[in-house]
Order: sequence, then structure tokens, then C-alpha cells
Amino acid sequence: MAIAAMFLLYLGLHFLKGIDVFSSVNSYYARYENLGGLVPSSPVYIKGFKVGQVESVVYDFTKQRPFVIKISVAKDIHLPKDTKVELYDDGLMGGKAIQLVFAPIKNNDFFAYNDTLASQVAIGLMATMSEKLLPKIESIATQTDSLIRAVRKIAENKSIDKSLNAFEQTSTDLAATSSKLKSIMNTDVAKAMGDVNVLTTDLKQVTGNLKKVDFNNTFVSLNHSMENLNKFSEKLNSNDGTLGLLLTNKDLYQNLNKTVTSADNLLMDIKLNPKRYVNVSVFGKGEKK
Repeated sequence: MAIAAMFLLYLGLHFLKGIDVFSSVNSYYARYENLGGLVPSSPVYIKGFKVGQVESVVYDFTKQRPFVIKISVAKDIHLPKDTKVELYDDGLMGGKAIQLVFAPIKNNDFFAYNDTLASQVAIGLMATMSEKLLPKIESIATQTDSLIRAVRKIAENKSIDKSLNAFEQTSTDLAATSSKLKSIMNTDVAKAMGDVNVLTTDLKQVTGNLKKVDFNNTFVSLNHSMENLNKFSEKLNSNDGTLGLLLTNKDLYQNLNKTVTSADNLLMDIKLNPKRYVNVSVFGKGEKK
């Protein structure tokens, strides 16, 4: 029972460490100056596929590369001579893992069991991000600093105060104008609307009166007047009446003209020689021829 308990304890510990006791593995070694947090039972990958794990970590700080790690790899995997043990970041949480890096196999020259492989450290994800992002962050910081300086320069410019004062004055004027406009809307516009209502009432009365007018009789009277005017113009143009003769008979016009001229000459002669026509005797003298 004690032996069985010890065997079960051994299997349980290896199971918790992720070690498959019943599968055969090959062990290899690698040296590191800094493990960066690598611990036993950390996984071992080949191109993202888990093929083993870190069995143990042994250190000797008297040496330049104090850490020696032992990794176990499935026995059916053979590692070429150019294989390197690479330490890299396993995820964003800072965990470490091992991956085996090698070129395509060209010959049958492989590492033997318990050989020490060359080691290297991969650039971590955070370091890669830092290398790519830090220049951009520095550039953004420089631009931000320039922007802040420009904004400060603009804010310290006296013209900004003048513009703000002008804007404040404009706002005050707009408020006053709005108040006046409101007053106009409340008084003058109401009065104008009242006048418009009066005007519309008068227009309604006018249109009502126009409706009462008898346009038919009016037009009949106008037609009758036009007929009379036409008859009058026809009589003027005819030779039957006196006005027609005066307008159309040239001889009558000339005779009247001669008569008027003779009467005019007679009046002029009477004016110049009144004694020729009027003779007044005060003492009863005889008449003179």
C-alpha cells in the first residue's frame, strides 16, 4: 500500500506538472543568462505545436550564463544540428515558453539525447510594440507640444481679447435689436394688422356695393349714347344740315370769311373816321354832305 501510494503520488505530481509519465521523451539542455520568468513545466513548441516541456532549471551564479534548463521533447521528434532553443513571450500576460527553431532538414545529422543546444532570446511582443510605437508616440508628443504652444500663443494674443470684446458688444447690440423688434412686433405690427383689417372691411363694402350696381342697364345706356354719338357724327359729315355744310362746303366757308373780313374793315374805318358815319349838330347847322 505504501509503494502504491508513493507511485500514485509520483504520477499525480508529474500529471500536475504536465509530464506524461507513460510516454517516452528525449531530454536536451540549453544555457541562458536571464530566463525572464521561465519556470519548470513551461511548454516547449515547434511552430506553435506543443512537443514537450521544461523539466528543470538549474543555476550556478559563478558562471556568466548561470541558468541551465532541461527540456523534454517527444521521442519521435528528431532535432537537426542547426536547432536553436528560443526563449519567447507566451501571451500578453508575461508568461515565458520555449520554442525550437530550425531550418528545413537537408541531411540526417541530428542532435543526440542529452545534448546541449544553442540558445537565443526572441524579441518580445511588448518590445516589438515599443520599437514600433515609441517613435510614433514621440512624434505625436512633439506635435501635441507644438499645438499647445500655438494655442497658448493665440490665447495670449491681445487681438483675441479685442475680438472677444467685439463679439460681446455684437451680442449686446443683437439683444437690444431683438428687444426693439419684439416691441415693434407687439405695437406697430398689431396696429398695422388693425389697419389692414379696416382696409379689408372697406374693400368688402366696396365689393358689396359693386355687386348692387346694375351693370346690364349701365351698358345698355352706354350703347344707346354711343349710337347717338354715331348718328350725330354722321349728320356732321353729311351735307343736309347747317353744321354739315359748314364743315364740308368750302364756298360757304370762304363767303363767311369774306363777310367777317368786311365787317372787320368796316369797324376799323368807323373807329378811324367816325364823322364819316355819325354827324351831330349842336346849333342846328345845316347838314354837310
